[in-house]
Amino acid sequence: MVRKQSPLKPPSKPLLAIGLEGSANKLGVGIVQHSPDGSTNILSNVRHTYITPPGEGFLPRDTAQHHKEWVLKVIRDACRDAQVSMGDVDCICYTKGPGMGAPLQSVALVARTLSLLYDKPLVGVNHCVGHIEIARVITHSRNPVVLYVSGGNTQVIAYSHQRYRIFGETLDIAVGNCLDRFARVVGLPNDPSPGYNIEQLAKKGKRMFPLPYATKGMDLALSGILTAIELYTTDKRFRPALDAEDNGQDDIMTPADLCFSLQENVFAMLVEITERAMAHVGSKEVLIVGGVGCNERLQEMMGIMAQERGGNVFATDERFCIDNGIMIAQAGLLSYRMGYRTPLEEATCTQRFRTDEVHVAWRA
Repeated sequence: MVRKQSPLKPPSKPLLAIGLEGSANKLGVGIVQHSPDGSTNILSNVRHTYITPPGEGFLPRDTAQHHKEWVLKVIRDACRDAQVSMGDVDCICYTKGPGMGAPLQSVALVARTLSLLYDKPLVGVNHCVGHIEIARVITHSRNPVVLYVSGGNTQVIAYSHQRYRIFGETLDIAVGNCLDRFARVVGLPNDPSPGYNIEQLAKKGKRMFPLPYATKGMDLALSGILTAIELYTTDKRFRPALDAEDNGQDDIMTPADLCFSLQENVFAMLVEITERAMAHVGSKEVLIVGGVGCNERLQEMMGIMAQERGGNVFATDERFCIDNGIMIAQAGLLSYRMGYRTPLEEATCTQRFRTDEVHVAWRA
């Protein structure tokens, strides 16, 4: 099979882009450079997270206020780390969507202001495409099936004809949202993140309790599983202390057991729908992106499946899995090099911006 030639031509000079991300509780700014030799250099990647008390989520208004208070410092730190000034960048990239309305608007406002102050073009970026593009650079994966798992999105994606096509997705809540909400139920802290704390507690779990298993083709449903796992916390056998141990007792359930059961059940569903997509498109590569992609147990389970198919799993660490500014800079600079610009009057944001709506002009 002859590989198509990429429509993306090497730049005549080094190009710099700054990316601003703030679609949820992470505020990130990153600066990337594309060189004439085709290399991509990450110059800075700075992030600040809005963390709420245990048992609480983050509200859009409060999250937006956090972004407004921290954005100037994060931008200054990113420019300092990259040793560049705002006048040096070629374009300003920002998250257009999807995400939470108020936080998105707060970052879009900053992007428009910087564009006017420094007379730089704007590039609105799809958050999901940003995750995929930065992971492709970091892992050097060629044409994988993408499992995108985060607090707001759960999708199985494959590239075809200049679009990232969605083959399967959640029919209700995202996997990250499911894990985060259960973390709040059992009182796990939000620092550094609820999902990470569930992952650590699950390692101490010893019992697997039955839960619904809701895959529908390449789609899945998670809200019923969340309801079922929450019901276990009302069972008389449940011991709510986070450090509860069985002490040889068989007929009890601890938070660690429930975290273990939830992870194993949900991740098995994710592996199944990803394998279906791999079989459908004939791919042997899986790329896991999004905040939940940091989970080592998910990576391990996906690796077992891929190995059985003679394939490989690609994933990144928390610097690039969790929402960050560099992914927005990378996807934005690719669009910029293909001639795409976002006019100031259209530099808005939208909470619903599908992955497959984006014209991926930079790929063959």
